[in-house]
Amino acid sequence: MLSRPPSSADVDIRRLGADLERIGTDAGLTAVGIGDAGILAETREILHSRRRAGLHAGMQFTYRNPDRSTDPGRILDGARSLVVGAWGYRRADAESGEPTGRRNGTVARYARRDHYASLRYGLDRMADRLRTDGWRTAVVVDDNALVDRASAHRAGLGWYGRNTMLLLPGLGSWFVLGTVVTDAPLAPTPTAAPSGPAEGCGSCRKCRTACPTGALVADGVLDASRCLAWLVQAPGSFPVEFREALGDRIYGCDECQQVCPINRIADRRRPPAPPEADSVTLVDLLDLLAASDAELLAAHGRWYIAGRDPRYLRRNALVALGNIGDARDPATVATIARWARCEDELLAEHARWAADRLGHADRTGQGSGSPR
Repeated sequence: MLSRPPSSADVDIRRLGADLERIGTDAGLTAVGIGDAGILAETREILHSRRRAGLHAGMQFTYRNPDRSTDPGRILDGARSLVVGAWGYRRADAESGEPTGRRNGTVARYARRDHYASLRYGLDRMADRLRTDGWRTAVVVDDNALVDRASAHRAGLGWYGRNTMLLLPGLGSWFVLGTVVTDAPLAPTPTAAPSGPAEGCGSCRKCRTACPTGALVADGVLDASRCLAWLVQAPGSFPVEFREALGDRIYGCDECQQVCPINRIADRRRPPAPPEADSVTLVDLLDLLAASDAELLAAHGRWYIAGRDPRYLRRNALVALGNIGDARDPATVATIARWARCEDELLAEHARWAADRLGHADRTGQGSGSPR
């Protein structure tokens, strides 16, 4: 049976898909893929099962309503296609002129600047092209309305590694992901990505063994209650058993990506660019602890901060200072001692822990008032 010749509509749709890829990459996106906008059924079941098992540790985001975050049709009625873009955020480490030191906290690479703004720019350009042809669109970036990794996997951009990250063939995992949901009936992108960890990661399990808290409890399975990247965002007390593992981190954790051989090979093939001028790699912990609420939100408000409450940034800073602080530095010792005597018991307790770590528990007598 002969197949019908392509119609002008078929040709236009294929051309539109090619145009979108060109527009996205011209706008700075590293990769663009297209997938069907049907329900992400496998991801939906995974979210439900892990939430039942408590592996989400109270994390909301896409766990809040799995039936919603896995159904693009709830974002755009009549959705037929997902146009997914990946923005690479890997940059070279800071030069030696910006040392880690004993009073600087580190920030995970994805959070060092607003990479989502750059990602959104590329997605918006593709959405503009779709709207020019009369198609409806909705741009979804860092939004609990859609599981971005599942959308990118559907669009053929990569495979799920053992560390739960989406790995792009030959490029690795240092990417933020976003989606244009549209009612245009676009042809899905053929994928050259491996089918999953067994094929893509082979026998490598470096991410699992390197995780500071053992949060990767099985291949591709994360226990958020142990994950430092979640714990620095979670409300309440930082779990005592994981405080030493936090090291100098105050936001995010890159360990499972840092040790990934695929990321290392990609870095050797194409050395990362220097950090952008507005990139925040290190934060002076003493300055952070001296800042007002308004100053902290002005400096770091684009990060996810539980309840928009800056005390959680101070909590993280106190733990980090207890891990890396100089016990002989008068300013460090005095800062911790002031917070140990404050009225906020959450922060006072973390300060007392830090003082004990540095051998200055005797400097944390009970008191009252704000340390600022």
